[in-house]
Amino acid sequence: MAKLSFKPGNMLYPVPAVMISVRGKSGEDNIITVAWAGTICSDPPMVSISVRPERHSYELIKESGEFVINLITRELVFATDYCGVKSGRDVDKFKEMNLSRQKAQIVKAPLIEESPVNLECRVTEVKELGAHHMFLAEIVAVNVDDKYMDETNKFHLEQADLVAYSHGSYYALGDLLGTFGFSVRKK
Repeated sequence: MAKLSFKPGNMLYPVPAVMISVRGKSGEDNIITVAWAGTICSDPPMVSISVRPERHSYELIKESGEFVINLITRELVFATDYCGVKSGRDVDKFKEMNLSRQKAQIVKAPLIEESPVNLECRVTEVKELGAHHMFLAEIVAVNVDDKYMDETNKFHLEQADLVAYSHGSYYALGDLLGTFGFSVRKK
């Protein structure tokens, strides 16, 4: 197998595509789609999102210091794409995509009710990296759709039909291939 050499670039795919809901100090809500999102620490629970400074939501996050990460499903992929290409300066994305605002437990930014998991986040640091600035944030609350809970109170996120983003395309996550530690588990 031959390898081709590409110029340096982001080829770490797939990544989660998420909708970030925000509320500015004036009470304006918006949604931005982000593919540059990730876990950075488990204790305290922390995440990062990277946003271009020219995006409308960038200023809303900077002024409020908080946001909500909303995981997306197959049913939300159209709205996810729309919220990534339309500006909140021009349209109310909640209204246009018929998405429901839900009150968060701790932060002022609304949850997207149709999302199976909502992570309420408070910004702890902003790193100005170049084309994108990275918001490091602590997760202060997690909200999950109770339809994915079983009778033993186990959460079954695998049933939510989550979506990933890879090099310009959205993909539904597929078959279970193993669980953590399966390679060393005694048979």
